[in-house]
Amino acid sequence: ATWTKSADVERADSGIGQMPARKWRNRVSETLSSLQAWEAHRPCTDCGERDLPVETDVQNCNQRRADLCEKCRKRRTERKESVLEFVNTEASYGEDLRIIKEEFYLPMQAAGLLSQEQLQGIFSNIQELIDLNESFLEILQEEIDQAFDQGDDDLMTVCIGEIFLEFVNMLPAFQTYCLQQSSSVNMLNALEKEKELLRIFLNVSQNDNTALRRMNLRSFLMAPLQRVTKYPLLLSRIIKATTEYHPDHGSLREAKSRIESHLEHINMKTKQEGNTWTLRSFRQDSKKKREVINIEMRETALKTVGWLREETRFVMEGSLQLAQPPDGQWVKKGSKTLKFQNMQVLLLVNMKRVSESSLESAEPGPVKDAVLVLIRDKNNGKFHLLREPLRLSNCIVSTDPDCDDTFELIEIRREAFVFRDSDRARTHHWFRQIRRYSRELGSWKKRRNALPNIMISTPHTRP
Repeated sequence: ATWTKSADVERADSGIGQMPARKWRNRVSETLSSLQAWEAHRPCTDCGERDLPVETDVQNCNQRRADLCEKCRKRRTERKESVLEFVNTEASYGEDLRIIKEEFYLPMQAAGLLSQEQLQGIFSNIQELIDLNESFLEILQEEIDQAFDQGDDDLMTVCIGEIFLEFVNMLPAFQTYCLQQSSSVNMLNALEKEKELLRIFLNVSQNDNTALRRMNLRSFLMAPLQRVTKYPLLLSRIIKATTEYHPDHGSLREAKSRIESHLEHINMKTKQEGNTWTLRSFRQDSKKKREVINIEMRETALKTVGWLREETRFVMEGSLQLAQPPDGQWVKKGSKTLKFQNMQVLLLVNMKRVSESSLESAEPGPVKDAVLVLIRDKNNGKFHLLREPLRLSNCIVSTDPDCDDTFELIEIRREAFVFRDSDRARTHHWFRQIRRYSRELGSWKKRRNALPNIMISTPHTRP
């Protein structure tokens, strides 16, 4: 009997015993409670904070909106509202542009109230603004629709900053319109006093045309000015509601900086032309001033080369020291014998775009041309070109180990230039970029790795 009882006891606890088994069951229960508590108190997916209320109810945990804290839920709502406000106001602005064209420009042209030159003077580049608005709004609406189709109800995948930077070429179009606004209004006032039929047409349109909302032509002509000054405010609202970890945060800040710099540039131009009105002013700091100067130089360079803005890419720009050696023996004497002067240099590339039908297909095509524009430092409020642009297809770019802080650019059968930057690494970067496009352009150089042709005689070619 004793043996049987011992055997039963041994088979009953299997080496564990009642106390260890009870502890194990308690530990499992504690672990499940901890997992449920962690599930209810997991970090917010946006900010990573743990200020969520602890909820042990699994159903309530599953109903929480994407594990967001209250602050981030509110921020996402504000961001969605700001994004939709940006798109909706862009659509309203486009409607005002359509009214300018269809309710004023086209009827006045068809009735012969004004000549084509007078229409151009009043309405300026309104057609360019209409085309840009339609393309911009189309891409914005596609992004919104795609986000909703993918279940992104908060529009977190919509990147307004990236889209805005893709259409940054619309800023010069606003600049053209804004700079002509004063003369356009003056011309409209003079013509309205002079032509009775025009005055009657404008009065009847304002009072009887319901599409105009009892607004006159002058009010609609202010729409582009009002729109371009509203961009920084709309972008600021989106930035405020976008976390710094969002992929569009940096693009939003850059877009806001670009538009503010262009507004400052427009203000500066209006003052130079003697106009009293200015657009909304922004805080002047050194970075904004430098950006405004860069815009001026780009405008000067584009006007000089005569390329289309949408086909032009600014590869590099900045200050370089330039010298023109009297002969090709300067390397033996050293660069210290050269007389350098400070110069603003811009490397421009003309690239034919493959297509302009959509944002994705707006990639640049092959390089058609590349130039180096040399601009003297600003004097009397204006930039002056040193000479006509240097076409890299006609240039040889080289460097010498004995003078590794400089590089030489030789224009075939003409002049030679020596460049350097205050930073040696920056000098090498300039050299590599210029040499790259010099090698790509010019069929005779492709066969010789951009080395000078032995049959070409130039007094500046080094042996």
